[in-house]
Amino acid sequence: MDEYSRFVDWDKMDVSAQSQDTKELTCTDFHELKQLARQGYWAKNHSLRAKVYHKLISNIPCRTVTPDANVYRDIVVKIVGKRSSSSLPLPEFVDNSLVPTYCLNAEGVGAVRKIILCIANQFPDISFCPALPSVIALLLHYSKDEAECFEQVCRILACNDPSKRLIDQTFLAFESSCMTFGDLVNKYCQAAHKLMVAVSEDVLEVYSDWQRWLFGELPMAYVARVFDVFLVEGYKVLYRVALALLKFFHKVRAGQPMESDSVQQDIRAFVRDIAKSVTPERLLEKAFAIRLFSRKEIQLLQMANEKALQQKGITVKQKSLAPPKRQNVHLAVHAENFKSEIVSVKEMRDIWSWIPERFALCQPLLLFTTLEHGCSLSRFYSHSEGHEPTLLLIKTTAKEVCGAYLSTDWSERRRGGNKLSFFGTGECFVFRLQPEVERYEWVIIKHPELASAGPETENHAQPASSSLSSSSVPSERLSPFLAARHFNLPSKTASMFMAGSSECIIVGGGDGQALYLDADLNHGRTSHCNTFNNQPLCSESFQISILEVWGFRDTMNG
Repeated sequence: MDEYSRFVDWDKMDVSAQSQDTKELTCTDFHELKQLARQGYWAKNHSLRAKVYHKLISNIPCRTVTPDANVYRDIVVKIVGKRSSSSLPLPEFVDNSLVPTYCLNAEGVGAVRKIILCIANQFPDISFCPALPSVIALLLHYSKDEAECFEQVCRILACNDPSKRLIDQTFLAFESSCMTFGDLVNKYCQAAHKLMVAVSEDVLEVYSDWQRWLFGELPMAYVARVFDVFLVEGYKVLYRVALALLKFFHKVRAGQPMESDSVQQDIRAFVRDIAKSVTPERLLEKAFAIRLFSRKEIQLLQMANEKALQQKGITVKQKSLAPPKRQNVHLAVHAENFKSEIVSVKEMRDIWSWIPERFALCQPLLLFTTLEHGCSLSRFYSHSEGHEPTLLLIKTTAKEVCGAYLSTDWSERRRGGNKLSFFGTGECFVFRLQPEVERYEWVIIKHPELASAGPETENHAQPASSSLSSSSVPSERLSPFLAARHFNLPSKTASMFMAGSSECIIVGGGDGQALYLDADLNHGRTSHCNTFNNQPLCSESFQISILEVWGFRDTMNG
């Protein structure tokens, strides 16, 4: 067909989808290139896609010494020798990974293993890279020879632009990406997440497959379209497509019994056979319809997850043990060691399934209860301070049950002195359990006077002037998904989700919901924005029957 056909089995390739029209790509503008990639401009012309890949990969900023095609020609004979390609052992960093063949011919299938071994020789710092076989196999379809494919993969691996993440090369990076994906599912695919929690013993084990869905199970026509956009836009595209896959899986399988004993296997089978239900165009359309966090926010979330794993000593894959797993909600909230006067074990497990992945290895620890410690706000603070995050549970005299996940230590309120001090992060959320279960996305607590407030006053205001807004953060600011203080960000990027003083506490929830609790912890009220059709959190004014505060006990570090 063309000079890039050496490793292609055209009987496997959908030739009908290929166009023989001569096309060229001359644009260099990023935004135009992004639109062309999403539209599949070079998807139907094999030669053009090969040239575009070469151009895009050649523009990746790399380390000064990056192995090239000549290096491959020098080392391949020494490393492979006379051994048959099919018998070549894979290095540990791709052990147990899928080695897809896509539409490769026999020569191409053998070349994948040869290139992997040569990369292992040149990149001794790679410790875990399950996506590598798929990337090599894909690029071989668009390479003139093995050496050219080797050079292109090396450039992807050697990228030294700190803002351009491409392929995970360590277990820490991979595992934190799985946790980050779990957090994104929790926020953007709540129906699917609820199903995963219901049918899976280990939610993160399911989400740890997310890269396998893309680089292993997804058919050639689909993964190539994803790779087209990935080379232009970067890692965030992978999260988008994986979320879209999960959404389609939930939509297609909703109400149907699982086809196997494992939802993990069912998702893999669905992705392999995705052509039966979704076209590549529809998949990408769905992926880019998700209003995902900004690239910076995802990077901060990834950093937080990496930090949590490092603190738990999880940085490398254990050879003799099973890989670290998300704490099963049935183990984290165990019937024998959990007792609350407000929620049942099942209800606490529902709450636990909503928390960020980096705290899922923890177990609930009762810190404060009005039944034991009395109705005192000062005692509420003294028992809650020093713990981050915390869970607030409230049962009203009308049998309503609601609460809040609070991401930040209550000691942060001291920054405001005696005034009501606002703090917290966008991971905060409020929820209702009785009479019906409802989780509300976060909303920023705002104050009219903040628009003109200086840096000394922007975190302080009186309760009477409080208002709620679910509007987006100004585009010139970083949306405050994570605490600014964790990353040494300027204070103007921090917004307000929690507030506390000696007189009251306020928790901004989501979709216009917020909780206000008086100092005696006997009375409370809610604020509800009627812009949304959600049911209110609880009665507008209520009396508290019982209030509990729960912390998170790290079971791995004692």
